[in-house]
Amino acid sequence: MSQSTTVLAQAETAAPAAETPAAAETGHTEGTAAEGGHGGAFPPMDTSTYPSQIFWLVIFFGLLYLLMSRVALPRMAAVLDKRAARIEGDLAKAQALKDETEAAVAAYEKALADARSKAQGIATETRTRMAAEMDAERAAVEATLGSKVGEAEARIAKAKSKAMTDVSAVAADAAADIVAELTGTKVTKAAVSKAVADLKG
Repeated sequence: MSQSTTVLAQAETAAPAAETPAAAETGHTEGTAAEGGHGGAFPPMDTSTYPSQIFWLVIFFGLLYLLMSRVALPRMAAVLDKRAARIEGDLAKAQALKDETEAAVAAYEKALADARSKAQGIATETRTRMAAEMDAERAAVEATLGSKVGEAEARIAKAKSKAMTDVSAVAADAAADIVAELTGTKVTKAAVSKAVADLKG
């Protein structure tokens, strides 16, 4: 009887020991589910967390807005303003250079037109002066030629007169000789000269 009591006590002791791991596992699973393990919904989709999500969304959005409006946007605006000012300065400088170039081109064209006009004036003046000089030289040459022609005509007339005188003298001598030969009488030179003059006249 004592042996049966001992066996019964050992069986009761072994039964709780065998049940302990299962009970421990069940308790661990329940605890994990209670702590937010695989047993609950996805937190962002859990309607019970919407108020806290909205709260933190407003907080972070406000902080982001302050950060952007106080730090990032002013810096970006300063960079954009600086770039716009530089672009405006470059455009103004380009416009000034363009105006200067146009003024230089206009001045060059005006100087070229003035030079052409001056050259035409000089050419006209030179042509007029040369024409006047040529006219004066032609008049001088004509006057010189006229005086020389007059002198030559006077010399020719003098030579002609002398030649005619000589011809008259020779003709008178020849006529006197001819008359002497034909008639046998001598005729004076004065008579022969008078006869020749009468024949000419």
